[in-house]
Amino acid sequence: MIPTEDASARKREIEDKLKQEQETLSFIRENLEKSDQLTNGMVSILSSFESRLMQLENSIIPVHKQTENLQRLQENVDKTLSCMDHVISYYHVAKDTDRIIREGPTGRLDEYLACIAKIQKAVDYFQDNNPDSPELNTVKARFDKGKELLEAEFRSLLTRYSKPVPPILILDAISVDEELEVQEDVVLEHLPEAVLQDIICIAGWLVEYGHNQDFMNVYFQIRSNQLDRSIKGLKDHFRKNSASSGILYSPAVQTKRKDTPTKKAPKRPGTIRKAQNLLKQYSQHGLDGKKGGSNLTPLEGKDDVLDIEIDSYIHCISAFVKLAQSEYVLLTEIIPEHHQKKTFDSLIQEALDNLMLEGDNIVSAARRAIMRHDYSAVLTIFPILRHLKMNKSEFDATLQGTAASTKNKLPTLITSMETIGAKALEEFADSIKNDPDKEYNMPKDGTVHELTSNAILFLQQLLDFHETAGAMLASQVLGDTYNIPLDPRETSSASSYTSDFNKRLLSSYICKVLGNLQLNLLSKSKVYEDSALSSIFLHNNYNYILKSLEKSELIQLVTVTQKKAESSYRELIEQQIQMYQRSWLKVTEHLTDRNMPVFQPGTKLKDKERQVIKDKFKGFNDGLDELCKTQKGWAIPDKEQRDFIRQAQRKVVSDTYRAFLLRCANISFTKNPEKYHKYRPEEVEEMIEKLFDTSA
Repeated sequence: MIPTEDASARKREIEDKLKQEQETLSFIRENLEKSDQLTNGMVSILSSFESRLMQLENSIIPVHKQTENLQRLQENVDKTLSCMDHVISYYHVAKDTDRIIREGPTGRLDEYLACIAKIQKAVDYFQDNNPDSPELNTVKARFDKGKELLEAEFRSLLTRYSKPVPPILILDAISVDEELEVQEDVVLEHLPEAVLQDIICIAGWLVEYGHNQDFMNVYFQIRSNQLDRSIKGLKDHFRKNSASSGILYSPAVQTKRKDTPTKKAPKRPGTIRKAQNLLKQYSQHGLDGKKGGSNLTPLEGKDDVLDIEIDSYIHCISAFVKLAQSEYVLLTEIIPEHHQKKTFDSLIQEALDNLMLEGDNIVSAARRAIMRHDYSAVLTIFPILRHLKMNKSEFDATLQGTAASTKNKLPTLITSMETIGAKALEEFADSIKNDPDKEYNMPKDGTVHELTSNAILFLQQLLDFHETAGAMLASQVLGDTYNIPLDPRETSSASSYTSDFNKRLLSSYICKVLGNLQLNLLSKSKVYEDSALSSIFLHNNYNYILKSLEKSELIQLVTVTQKKAESSYRELIEQQIQMYQRSWLKVTEHLTDRNMPVFQPGTKLKDKERQVIKDKFKGFNDGLDELCKTQKGWAIPDKEQRDFIRQAQRKVVSDTYRAFLLRCANISFTKNPEKYHKYRPEEVEEMIEKLFDTSA
């Protein structure tokens, strides 16, 4: 059993908890009742607020819609007013732009173009909205006037600022300085930058808005004139300065850059003057620098004027290429792309035609000279032809895109020059072969014939232009003429001939000329009545040919096809020396033992025997006097050959004479020995030493 006290305590504890729970339950009920009251109040408030909002919305929405309509109406009114102002402005455009249009675009191009733009807009408006209105005609007339003044401004700017390029600047642009590793490009500024931009702007407007292409004709006409004037100015520069001072190039670079190397003058090509000067030297001095034959005359007269014309033409060709390239660069900034090639073609025609005409005149002059048998005229063709061919690729690149007739002008000129050049070469070779044997034209002293010197100097010029000459011959397909074996790869066309073949062809041509010359000289030598003089003549000419070939390096070109050419000439020279020496046999034959009497020392000679010895002395003396007198007037210009022949003849005659005197030393064949013993051996040697010396 549980004690009573514990049960009572437990009971009280339970009752206390029950009481607390009841109090808590009462508190919760009270709070729930309050919450219900608050909820009911909030629902009542929200219901009232919703009702009021609906009333407000019903009253505000109509007002908002009305305001929105009013705003739209206001905007429409503003737009209408703006459109009206815009439309009205078109009716005032003609009046507002009248002063600016009349005064033109000079000095205010941007303002003028803006004015034109307004007029164009007015034209577009009236065409679209009121095509029958008089205002349309007014603004159209104003637009046409503005367009006309723009075209006039385009022409005026081009005319006023387009100037010929100064010759010195052109020479700077085309010169080549071999000392500079990197060449400086000289910029040819044709128009001031500000002017150029105005021209570009006007051209762009005329294309886009003016629908006008006439300005392109204006452009090429003005620029074509300046291009032609630039080239003519360069030509005049050559004529004025070259003849007087020899200065073809004014070193303008010095005034610009004192710390850099000055550009060299453009190289002048070797021309006919070089041959003339050489001819004059040889005709006056001979090969050894002493006076030789006096019968040589220069090639047919050409003076420095011809050299200047050739140099001028060559530089004008280079100038045309450089100027044309520069013109094309300028043109691309102004002319629309699809019109550039055609405009460029028209622009260069006048200058190109003048150059080609001048080239044709050179060809015609050469043709006339060849008809007169002045074959030296072909030498004027060589430097020009070489320059044209060297620059053909750049020339073709410059003319790329032009008409076929334009592109073909240079090849046509080159072909003409090659044709006339090849004709001249062939006729020259024939003229060497057929040069007539005229007694009055033969050198009296047996020295070098004019034909020989002219032929050699002509061939020396070919050495300077061997590539051009070889290609010239190859272009005419002359291989069979010289029996040159052709490689199959070389026979497809003239242009495919290799450089080696051209060299062999030129070598064969030179050998042909030399062969013709040798045959002609042999024929001419027969004009001389004295066979010894004939031998001296052939010796001098053969020796001159050999020495000239060696000095000018022509021998290397000759040996391409004639390996033994040098030794052949030496053999010919030796043969003529031997033939000359035979002329002394009529002197030395008197000193031989033939018919010499046989006698014993102390034995008295018979009259007949004494007469034989007297005749030998007399024959020797008379023959020596005659030969020395005759041969003293002959000439051997080459000192080395002259000394060699003298020494050899002196030794032969002197030794023979001494031996003869020794045999006759103890023979008493006359009472007056000094009458027959006319010369001492030393005197004979001195006489022979004076042979071939016209100054002695």
